Amino acid sequence: MDYNRAQEIIESSKEFEVSYNGVSIWIDKLHDDGKTATVHLRHAHEERSEVDISELKEEYLVQ
Repeated sequence: MDYNRAQEIIESSKEFEVSYNGVSIWIDKLHDDGKTATVHLRHAHEERSEVDISELKEEYLVQ
């Protein structure tokens, strides 16, 4: 995924399925470096990780 698409997903009122290493995640915020983001597992809000945006994968639009 690129930075611009990640920004679109964050700002959208729609919900998108996004994965990191095959695991469903939620993007919390994008960092100013334009390369990394803070994410958490979709059902585990307490543990956050910093990951490369390029490693995020958009799976589908959640209906």
